[in-house]
Amino acid sequence: MTATASTTAVGHTRVPDAHKPGSPGTPGRLRTWATRAPLLPALVFMIAVTQLPFVATLVISFFDWNALYPDARSFAGFANYTEVLTDPDLRKSVLTTILLTVSVVLASLVLGLGLALLLNRKFRGRGLVRTLLIAPFLLVPVAAALLWKHVLYNPEYGLFNGLLHWIGGDSAAQPDWVSNTPLLAVEASLVWQWTPFMMLILLAGLQSRDPELVEAARMDGAGNWQVFRHLTLPHLRRYLELGALLGSIYIVQNFDAVFTITSGGLGTANLPYTVYQSFYQAHENGLASAAGVLVVIGSIVIATFALRVVSSLFREEASR
Repeated sequence: MTATASTTAVGHTRVPDAHKPGSPGTPGRLRTWATRAPLLPALVFMIAVTQLPFVATLVISFFDWNALYPDARSFAGFANYTEVLTDPDLRKSVLTTILLTVSVVLASLVLGLGLALLLNRKFRGRGLVRTLLIAPFLLVPVAAALLWKHVLYNPEYGLFNGLLHWIGGDSAAQPDWVSNTPLLAVEASLVWQWTPFMMLILLAGLQSRDPELVEAARMDGAGNWQVFRHLTLPHLRRYLELGALLGSIYIVQNFDAVFTITSGGLGTANLPYTVYQSFYQAHENGLASAAGVLVVIGSIVIATFALRVVSSLFREEASR
């Protein structure tokens, strides 16, 4: 028996420990660590910026902690979560968040599908039209909300009332859009900004469709509605799901439009705005942290479904 290898009774040679695949000194393992090493600073930075604040928020959510009375804080267990789920105002903000998310996502999907079907056709100036339709999604959310609040909704010089005056003259109604329809005003601004995003996803789905199937269906006598119902919609199902889930992740956490257009008043306060109100105005750190944790949990649940849809899309593309 040598120092490098030993022979068993049946004549097989044992691989030296230094060359086993799982040993620390394996060259392959060193190459793996050398490949991952440049990513470690980014990983550490991501943990420090995202995970540590969340852990701190989670800890604070279990305390009865008012910033105006720092010496009176005490451990409260799940009392803050119970208050978030049972307090009428907080429960109303949860319902407002659900209503806002569902209405904006559905309207954006329907409008985005219509625009995607339009842009999937060939016509002169299609590139320019596509660029113009994408523009709202590229705006900063606060800037988009300010645009709707002052340029469109303003009762004195807004575009909507200007059009009503141009059509009906001096006797035309000049409504205060934000005061009369506050939630609808917020929803319209979000739909305008998120319809291009849905359009891009659905347009990508339309362009990945096999044109030979459509051509064969038309040769068999299928009309436009039959092609849309039996070929286009089934093909776009995954893309519709992806758009709905990604849009929901953002709308659930939306703060800019609510804060800018209505300042959370008139029944438009959603859960993120309630977190802001509890933390910065009421100084209830524990209650605001509990509400924030619930928002994060809801976003994680939606993101999990979104990742599953994305992975299924990749599997379908790879199997073709």
